[in-house]
Amino acid sequence: MAAEYSTLAFVLPVSTLVGWLLGHLLDKAFGIGYLSIAGLILGIVAGFVQLIRQVTRDTHDNDG
Repeated sequence: MAAEYSTLAFVLPVSTLVGWLLGHLLDKAFGIGYLSIAGLILGIVAGFVQLIRQVTRDTHDNDG
């Protein structure tokens, strides 16, 4: 159980970094200036979705 919670500490920062990095690479490839921000937002949202999924799964398992 502790290992699952320790991974939650890395989910949000890693997904944010990956989203920004992919957006930044797409910015460089296409010469557009807003894809890094879009990737950053997408990474943050993906991190929060995974965080919420894990917490609801854990609370559901503990209830019954």
